[in-house]
Amino acid sequence: MPLARTFTPQMRESLLVAGQEVHECMRVLEKAELNLVGEILRGQGEFVEFEHYPHDDVSDHETHSQYYYHSHGDNRRPEHGHFHTFIRTGELVPTPKTAQPRPDADEWPSGDAALAHIISIAMDDWGYPLGLFATNRWVTGETWYPAPTLIQLLPRFEIDHAYPSWPTNRWITALLRLFRPHIEELLLHRDAVIQAWQQNHPEQDALEDRALEITGYIPISVEQWMHELTS
Repeated sequence: MPLARTFTPQMRESLLVAGQEVHECMRVLEKAELNLVGEILRGQGEFVEFEHYPHDDVSDHETHSQYYYHSHGDNRRPEHGHFHTFIRTGELVPTPKTAQPRPDADEWPSGDAALAHIISIAMDDWGYPLGLFATNRWVTGETWYPAPTLIQLLPRFEIDHAYPSWPTNRWITALLRLFRPHIEELLLHRDAVIQAWQQNHPEQDALEDRALEITGYIPISVEQWMHELTS
């Protein structure tokens, strides 16, 4: 887990600014008795497992950022559902270099369709964040990039418009900034887990192995992390 006391004053200040934005987004929603997840599900019809919400995802074509919310039964994590966050790498200039797939690998999105999954945010039944987790390639059907490449891309994530919810878009942008140290650790850990899995199962493509879904999970608390940053 990241240790706030090891950060420079400048880094702490940057994270605290993001945390203040997270609090402000929550404040305006709670004042109207709304929540982050409810904003995304509003007007989308019956809530169905595995469906994307909103149904056409949320994309910012200027920042090449994207996210969606969904849910599926999983007794391992006490969550209502989770956000998946992406950078549409096929739209970047220059395009980041991908990892090298195995000759027998499933086809990855390429060209303009290439995209990188950054991190997932688990949410509870009341619309508050529970944790962050990283996933294997097959889970989101992403283009696979090494962790250092994703870490460089992370500051690019920003949803800078009002659809479907300005507070939720601002919140998810700020949350990824506030917990950037945690996300970096999860991505580096992800690569280590994949490498070890591949060594232990050389006959399989680790990136496509359905037995490996979640590569790492970190519980989060905005209040606790803000307290550590100011202590």
